[in-house]
Amino acid sequence: MYLEEIFGQKGKVAVVTGAGQGIGQVAALGLAKAGAEVVIVCRHGADETVKKIEEAGGKAYYVQCDVTDEAQVKKAVDTIIEKSGHIDVLFNNAGACYHKKAIVLEGEDLHNENDGEATIDEWRRILDVNLTGEYIMSVAVARTMIAKGIKGSIINMASMSGTIVNIPQCQAAYNASKAGVMHMTKSLAIEWADYGIRVNSLSPGYVGTPMSQPPFVSQELLDAWAPLFPLHRMAKPEELVPAILYLASPAAGYTTGSDLIVDGGYSVV
Repeated sequence: MYLEEIFGQKGKVAVVTGAGQGIGQVAALGLAKAGAEVVIVCRHGADETVKKIEEAGGKAYYVQCDVTDEAQVKKAVDTIIEKSGHIDVLFNNAGACYHKKAIVLEGEDLHNENDGEATIDEWRRILDVNLTGEYIMSVAVARTMIAKGIKGSIINMASMSGTIVNIPQCQAAYNASKAGVMHMTKSLAIEWADYGIRVNSLSPGYVGTPMSQPPFVSQELLDAWAPLFPLHRMAKPEELVPAILYLASPAAGYTTGSDLIVDGGYSVV
């Protein structure tokens, strides 16, 4: 009973963005198993995630929304408040990444996914999804928390890439966006502390999802990463759930403005 009291989510409404697959889907299922009603916010369908949660005895529904569009986010949050009454937890998980160089020299040999020069539009898209989208969602949800007197928890998906520079791939935009998420988190934590709203970030290392496997990531890149893992493997998505539950729960009542790194020691060496 004690663990349920400090880590449980019974009676809470948790919003998870980008939960149609991968880390977001596993996180949504974990929050539901802990007792939360889960609302999935993403651009594409999340029927599979909703089905998994309902099969596990949980409650969930899906709201379509592009988190980079302020008007869509406002409409989505209004819909959630209308259906669920309040929001207690927000996990800003939606994100994007590309592996491209800032500069490709004339005559340079191009033969793998690191090839090509990133355009300014691509740079802006990554910052828009990974940083601005989390800001828009955080502001919209915090506004409802303040209005309803909810002492909620906002968890922003950062990355070990906000602390270190991954090799051998080139991903300046992604790295910069995640470093921005970490400092935005600290800033909002201080700004909203008086309202009892805790804001923290989660920084995973490499996680074994379909997006970290061929064809999305080449075997050449996987082979280059393998010797760099202190624990000799990627994380399982399920291994992030305890960290998410901690940050979402009363157990983290005195934790705000923090970045929780779950990278198997990658950023230490």
